[in-house]
Amino acid sequence: MAGRIRDEDVKRVREAARIEDVVGEHLQLRNAGGGNLKGLCPFHDEKSPSFNVSPAKGFYHCFGCQEGGDVLDFVQKVEHLTFSETVERLAAQYGIELRYEEGGYNPGRQQGRRTRLVEAHKAAAAFFAEQLGSAEAIAARQFLADRGFTQADAEHFGIGYAPAGWEALVRFLRGRGFTAEELLTGGLASEGRRGPMDRFRGRLVWPIRDIGGDVIGFGARRLREDDTGPKYLNTPETPIYKKSQVLYGLDLAKKDIARTGRAVIVEGYTDVMACHLAGVTGAIATCGTSFGAEHIKILRRLLMDSDGFRGEVIYTFDGDAAGQKAALRAFEEDQRFVTRTFVAVEPSGMDPCDLRQARGDQAVRDLVDTRVPLFEFAIRSRIEGHDLTTAEGRVAALDAAAPIVADIRDQALRHTYAVRLDSWLGFLDERFVVGRVAQLARWKRERAAAGDARTPGAQAAARPPDGGAPAHQRGFRPNPRDPRQMVQREVLKLALQYPALVARVFDSYGIDEFTVPPYAAVRTAIGAAGGVNGRAVQADWIAAVREVAADDTVRALVTELAVEPVRTPGVPDDFYAGDCLVRLRTFSADARIADVKSRLHRLDPTAAPDEYAATFQELMDLEKYRRSLIDSGAAAL
Repeated sequence: MAGRIRDEDVKRVREAARIEDVVGEHLQLRNAGGGNLKGLCPFHDEKSPSFNVSPAKGFYHCFGCQEGGDVLDFVQKVEHLTFSETVERLAAQYGIELRYEEGGYNPGRQQGRRTRLVEAHKAAAAFFAEQLGSAEAIAARQFLADRGFTQADAEHFGIGYAPAGWEALVRFLRGRGFTAEELLTGGLASEGRRGPMDRFRGRLVWPIRDIGGDVIGFGARRLREDDTGPKYLNTPETPIYKKSQVLYGLDLAKKDIARTGRAVIVEGYTDVMACHLAGVTGAIATCGTSFGAEHIKILRRLLMDSDGFRGEVIYTFDGDAAGQKAALRAFEEDQRFVTRTFVAVEPSGMDPCDLRQARGDQAVRDLVDTRVPLFEFAIRSRIEGHDLTTAEGRVAALDAAAPIVADIRDQALRHTYAVRLDSWLGFLDERFVVGRVAQLARWKRERAAAGDARTPGAQAAARPPDGGAPAHQRGFRPNPRDPRQMVQREVLKLALQYPALVARVFDSYGIDEFTVPPYAAVRTAIGAAGGVNGRAVQADWIAAVREVAADDTVRALVTELAVEPVRTPGVPDDFYAGDCLVRLRTFSADARIADVKSRLHRLDPTAAPDEYAATFQELMDLEKYRRSLIDSGAAAL
């Protein structure tokens, strides 16, 4: 049975491990006055720091969750260790040799499981690093050289090579006194038919360290074509390695993150290396999993992510569709931060490693410096792919982007991005867009309270009535308060009942000028019947239009318009018909002017000066034509 660590050795460890240094490895501490320090508690989520450390007394206490104790208590709780493992961990860190009550110091027998697993990983890392210089590792060295990394870079990050044999690491570690059970438990070996075999074989290996610098796992890159395993193979979940709580490079980046208040999240091991070597020393990466809630908790503590202090978290993603999808996933988690969050995407799609190799260190630093807010990136990603030159495209883009804006929890920020969304889409109707977002946000709150997470669109799709019918079959009735709809209806009545009054110009009016779908269907039928020009016999004319109507619904509307009285006392004349035609054309001009203004608003005059000038001239021509309609009336048609 393991002996008890001598009390005097425990005391030496407690005295050597300064509580502010040990706690400072896990969270950022700031001056709280009176010689005390404070930070965000690692034992519960909080927005304002309530975790206090007293270096003079050697104790900590959280006024939020009431956790407290000395340096040994802190390490034991934050790393989930036994008391003996805690003392052994700190003793190794501070170079103190421990003695045990029964038989003195015997690491192979006395150390706790975590300590043994960490020691095994430390020995494995040294073994892999030595193997990188072997003749067999030429492909591994070439992989690094092809990406601009030197031997010194490999040594700095502890990169190694796992030999292709089945038991190279197993034999090495067994020779160092580690048991087969320890190798299997730590994920260094897998169970084979003849006993433990190496988990990593013929691969380039990165050691993965915890925040304190202990090696707790490995990430391995495939090198050979005959290797049928995954491109990257990571250590499985073990007692010391939890991928949801591990960030590669954090041991190197933590001081810079705390000092600058900025963390840069990249996608791979080589990206972390490239960033650090380029001077972006706050770069970190997840290990075989997406960036999640547990990772956020770790960063919040290092950034002191509280209401009183706001740092920056910058995500870098590839410029392809997968990268955009990753950014949208990050958006879903982002609001756990108080800190401002950004996205940095290289326009040509290069990741930091490729960018450094192609353009040098400065290009990596510039990539990070030219970041954009994550909210903006997520919204613009939803807008992309929609044709913003058409009203339909802008509405579709609004429907796609509005849920993103509505999900922003900060009300002031949500309003700000709703205003920006109007600008990006070119609606030029700020109240409409802000109202649309506010309505959706309110709807989401109400549905969440009712337990229905479906979007309004999903609910509408679930309703059985006529959602799949053509627009002109959906029981549409005109809005009597909308002058645009009423003038379209009036012109169609004139074309059916008094074709001679509009014969001169009606056929030049396009279907797109009838913006109400049922009216556009009637305009299409009139064109299919040969057009208004030359029609003199009413009965034959209306029958001809009914004959070519798309369906019974359109035929019924043709009949309705043919018998509904015109909205003028007595018999309509040329003046009334001309006034209706001018008003319809004026509304059409207004719509075209709005479209061109929207397009002009989205153009950058410095990036596309010729296109901007042509669009501006088009706007001037349309404005001139609209004025002529108002000034000259039907004569301008």
